[in-house]
Amino acid sequence: MSYQERRSLVNIISSVVIPALYSAVMIRRYPDVDPYAREIFQFWGAFFLILIPVSIAARILIYIVFAILNAIATREEDLPVTDERDRLIALRGGQLSMAVFAFGVMLAMGALVVDLPPAAMFIILICAGVASEVVSELAQFYFYRRGF
Repeated sequence: MSYQERRSLVNIISSVVIPALYSAVMIRRYPDVDPYAREIFQFWGAFFLILIPVSIAARILIYIVFAILNAIATREEDLPVTDERDRLIALRGGQLSMAVFAFGVMLAMGALVVDLPPAAMFIILICAGVASEVVSELAQFYFYRRGF
């Protein structure tokens, strides 16, 4: 398995685990009020604003641990150089990711149209973000495996 394939697998796992753990911690703080109360919107605003730096910090830590473990396991000191093929694969994964996220945003807006509570919209947005990351990394893994 190449470095890029291993990196994609690590990214897939971290794309799911980080938001899942964060959501498990934050769900305990969910306010027990009317679904349209001001506190609900404050909760979701804080949820997203805190998720971003938590996710960034966790990813940096995961990348550092991955690089160390990869260097120990493969005994390679230098990271592979990215070339045009790597950029094309990343671009293709990004295109698929944007399509999945755009579909998720449309679903989230549709949830409001069919009169679901606002929490449903925010949950769909989180799921769309996670799904778009996973699709991007799965596509990159597939294209590296297939030999794009």
